Formats: sequence, C-alpha cells, structure tokens
Amino acid sequence: MSEVLIAPEDPYLWLEEIRSSEALAWVEAQDTKTLAALADDAFNRDKDLLASIMGATDHIPFVGQVGELFYNFWQDTHNPRGIWRRTTLSSYRGLTTEWEVLLDVDALGRNEGEDWVFNGATSLPPRNERWLITLSRGGADACVMREFDLGTRRFLDAGFCLPESKTGFSWLDQDCLLVASPLGDGHATSSGYPRTVRRWRRGTPLSEAEVIFEGMDTDLSVSGVHDHEPGFARTLLTRTISWFASERTLLLPSGERMKLELPLDALLALSREWLTLQVRSPWKPKDREFATDSLIAIRLEAFLQGSRDFDLLFEPHERRSLQGVAWSKSRLALSVLDNMRSEVLLAEPGAEGWHITRLAGVSETESIAIGSIGADETGATSESFFLTINGYLKPTSLYLLDPGEPMELLKQAPVQFEAGKLSVSLHDAVAEDGVRIPYFQVSGDNLPLNGDNPTILYGYGGFSVPMLPGYMATIGKAWLERGGVFVVANIRGGGEFGTAWHKAGTREGKKRAQDDFAVVARDLIARGVTTPDRLACWGASNGGLLVGNMLTRFPQLFGAVWCELPLLDMRRYTKFPPGPSWIEEYGDPDKPEDWAFLQEISAYHLASGAVGYPPIFIWTSAADDRTHPGHARKMAAKLQALGQRALLYEPEEGGHGFADLNQAAFGQALGFSFLRHTVCGALARGTRQLPQRAD
Repeated sequence: MSEVLIAPEDPYLWLEEIRSSEALAWVEAQDTKTLAALADDAFNRDKDLLASIMGATDHIPFVGQVGELFYNFWQDTHNPRGIWRRTTLSSYRGLTTEWEVLLDVDALGRNEGEDWVFNGATSLPPRNERWLITLSRGGADACVMREFDLGTRRFLDAGFCLPESKTGFSWLDQDCLLVASPLGDGHATSSGYPRTVRRWRRGTPLSEAEVIFEGMDTDLSVSGVHDHEPGFARTLLTRTISWFASERTLLLPSGERMKLELPLDALLALSREWLTLQVRSPWKPKDREFATDSLIAIRLEAFLQGSRDFDLLFEPHERRSLQGVAWSKSRLALSVLDNMRSEVLLAEPGAEGWHITRLAGVSETESIAIGSIGADETGATSESFFLTINGYLKPTSLYLLDPGEPMELLKQAPVQFEAGKLSVSLHDAVAEDGVRIPYFQVSGDNLPLNGDNPTILYGYGGFSVPMLPGYMATIGKAWLERGGVFVVANIRGGGEFGTAWHKAGTREGKKRAQDDFAVVARDLIARGVTTPDRLACWGASNGGLLVGNMLTRFPQLFGAVWCELPLLDMRRYTKFPPGPSWIEEYGDPDKPEDWAFLQEISAYHLASGAVGYPPIFIWTSAADDRTHPGHARKMAAKLQALGQRALLYEPEEGGHGFADLNQAAFGQALGFSFLRHTVCGALARGTRQLPQRAD
C-alpha cells in the first residue's frame, strides 16, 4: 500500500457549483469546442441514423400486467418523451396491437412548459383507476409525484402531490399513502434518501403526517411497501443500512410489528405465503448451514411462528450463480448463469417438497431472463411468465410461458444491422493472481489478427451488475457494420459469478477490478486483435471511473477513452448525495485507512502532465443528481491545464442517462465521431482533427 497522501487544495472546486454563471459559461465554451471538433457531416449522418433506429415503431413493447390489462411505456420518433398506454392480452398476442393511450408525456411537457421525463406509475388495487405517477425534470433521479385518474385521463388538482425529491410511496387505501420522503427537516439520510416512513392522509400536509418507521442519519434509506393481495395483506418496512445490508419489519393487519430475524445482507422476497431468501454470506438458521448465494424458502407463517426449516432451492458453485428470481402465483422461476451460459429453472412447491426442473437454456453468446407477468402491488397473480432471449447479434425474442403449454413467441424485435458476416466468441484473459477474466468479442467472421482492427473495450465492474449479451442495434449499425470490433469485459466487481466475484472488486479490490480490465486489453493486443493505437475503452458511471483510470493508470494500452457520467474524484465523491450510499462499494475517503487505497484509483488526483495520455471524450449532464457533473467538469479542466487532449460535452438535461431518444442518439453519435477521429484509421474519418497535446 502506498503512503497516504493528503489531497492538495482543489483549484477547480468552483466547477462543482452546477448552476453558477461562471461554471455554466465554462461549460458552454467546452460544448462549443467539442462540437467544433466532432460535429462533422459523418456525425450528423450517424445522429439521424441512430435516432431512426432508437425511434423505430417495430421494437418490442414490453408490458406488465395490472389487473386484467397490460401496460406499456413507449418512445419513438414521434414521441421521444413517450406515451403511457395499455392493452389486453388477446390484442397483445396479435400481429397488430390496439393500444389505449393514457398519458402523452411530450404533450404534457409542452402544455405545462416543463421538460418532463416519465419515471413510473403505481396503481391503487383492486380497481386500478387511481395512479401515482412520477415525473422528473430533465431525467434527474429526483421526481415529482402526482395523482392521476384513469377515468378522466387527468391529474387531480386536489390529489396527492409532492415536489421534486427521491421519494418512495405505496397505497394503503384511496385516502392514505405510505410515504418515504426526504422532504422536511430531519427526514433525509446523509445520502439524500428518505430516513422516515410516514402515513399520509388525503387533504393534510405531509409535514403533519404520522411517522411510523424511521432509520438513522447514516443509513442509506428506509421504505414501506403495502401488499394488497386478499388473504396476504401486509406492510413491509425496510431499513436499508447500506447498499447490501437491510433490516426488515412486518406490519401486520392487526397492527403488530414483527422484526424479521434474517441476515442483514440477504436478499428477501415475499410472495403470497412464501418467504424466499438469497443469502450473501454463509448462514446456519438451525442445524443446516447454507452457503453464500444459496436460495432458500420457507412458508412465511411458519417462519413467524419460529420455524427455521428452510428448503434449499439453489446452491451455487464457483462459476455458477443466481442472477434473479420471479414469482408467478404459485411457481418460482430462477435465472441462472453457469460459466457464462444463461438458463432458467422452475421451482414448484408440492406436498413432498419443491420440484425443480430446467426450463430453458441458451448458448454462452446469448442471455435469457424471466420475469413475472404481474407488476402491481397485489403481487404476481398469474401463473404465467414472460421470458426474453437476447444475443449480441440476435434481436430480442419475447415468449409467454403458460403452465403445461409450450413457449409461445409473442414478439420478435426487428433486425437493425447486417450481422451475417459477424460472430461472437468468449475468451479468458488471465489476471496476475491467476483468475480467469471472461470477455466477449463481437467481430467479423474472418477477423485478420494483424493488430489493425479498431476496437472498443467496454466494462463496468461494480455493484454486482453482470455484463451479459444483449442486442446492440446502434453499436451494430455504427460500429460493427463498418468493421469495428466490440468487446465486453466481465471483470471482478460485477455479478457474473456471485457475491465473492463482486466483493473481490470492491473497496481495496476496486483497483484489482481495473487491473482485470487492463489484462483484457493486453490479451486483445497479444492475440493480434488490435494495438493500443486502435484500442478505445468506453464506460459509464462506475464504468466511467473504470475508464478514467485506464487513462491515468494504463495510458500506454489505449488510443482513446470514452467516459460517460463518471465518478472521478474519489476524495469528494461522498460530499454529494447519494455518494455516502456507495461507501460499502468504494470506501470512505474521510478515513485515512480508506483513502490509502482510494487515492490509488482517484483518476482526478492521478491525472498528470508527465506523460502523454490518449485523448478522452467525457459526457455528463447538468441534471445528473447521481454522480454529479462536477467529476466530469473538474477532470476535463485539469487535463486541459496539464496539456492533455480532453473534450467535454454537457447538456442541460439527461440526468444519469439520456432525457429522450433524440438526446441518446446525439450522445452516441458524438462518441462514435470521437472514435472516428482517434482509433479508427481505416474507417471513415472526418475532416476535422482533435486538438493536439500541448507538450
């Protein structure tokens, strides 16, 4: 471990003031410079091409069932902000679906003079005529909540309404909500999320609502969710202590509270009479110990009466992990990843225990996922499942699984790029500690291993999120069709191989996860796929931190860095909500023992003028209230002052992502233009060049 250094005074703190006139003027100048360098004719063609792909009308309209109807949120070229609509299952099964439009978000924004972005809707069972709809300004995480009446298709003037905040809520009845909101003094955690759950009655101010549950200032958040299903009505109150640690309390109809004595780091699901638990550390509730990542189940009533006789539904192995579970009314589907091959298991309880069968599996170059049909607060009341199959080169297929029936193909996504001469392969790069790091390579069938192939290496490596195959319509069109290679690295910190794989890439291990990414880059070069001059890396959010460290730690391996919505200043990341909620993943920079390892991955502090870096393009958003645009702004300013080649683009809206399809097309086209001007060489290069490094 290197010596702990005190971070010097930061000369660019003024750029953290998001709306200051000085900072905004600086951002405007940066945007102008970036567009001058990248917005050429090829960019404009790509922008229009990608917008047409993203806004096509023949994508799969994924739905969730509420009551007897199926709801969908849809965006296309004519509705970039989207429409909320519904249909019947019989219509959805047909070649042409008849939709009933409930809310036009584009029209709403125009009428109200707001840049609304739809963020979800929650119904009041059993009639499902009243809804709570969340809308954000510009795509921020903080949302406005408003009550909507389906009968009149209008927001209620005197309905439930809350201003912008990171609020959660659940219907208790037509005139009462459970609200977990940071609004009001003392109701927010240090991460900016709710610290209390309040019972809020119609017609009264939130400030007078009764607090029925609360956590601590240092917790991540609290929440309250009420299950309305007849015979299983209950409220689950959750105190989320950290990203992977929670306490749960049941509030029963009788008013009795029962704290669930469960491991804090276990993942809990309640469905009708069942309690299922995925343990993230070994647990011995009685006379049997369950290994990390096991899935176990017990009837909730038996558990509340003191029984700890859990049934084992899934037991992991070194490279076999559980990716998710979904309940139907009485069956449980398990999504499993076995040595990078996706499969689905079906578990059914019976008089003699659970019966588990393998339902479906796909090749290592595809992914399969299964989800419940039901999507409302009554839980999953159907015995059916939706199943999707994806591949890098295979458009998504959506199936309906009914008990005792063969899989029914419901929808097939369209082909968006020519993949006939492309193939997908799975490789392993070996880290310094001997661990095999998988990576997917998508490229031409007969790729010449001469090092002259423009290549994008993409990664994330955090929060137990796996990088699994999925159809890449825009990347396929703008990159693969033109001869580029696309590679996805499955580095530690992700969720490919369970809890141990994730934990190996957290805190002190975050540097190891970044080393894994560099190992994949070296393997691509050693195999002759590419060379450093032809190799670009791309990542967003935690992946932005990853590629920011490729710039500062491994500049010799890359010819360009595409960095989106990043964390980069690990000294100050906890100063902005929700930064403190990520301490479990990264460490606490205010503790010297944590800063000792955090300083080794703080790309902002590592940035130097001593060596020449590859050019970097950084995309952020003024409305990003998750990672905060200060990271991107300060990094660009520092790099430019050091004489490095750095471009920044920051739109006013977008949040931690993109506000709509048009902005998404613009952002991707700008990134691909950056790659044309850097690593592409043999591909169509624009006429304008990036600024050269000032040595």
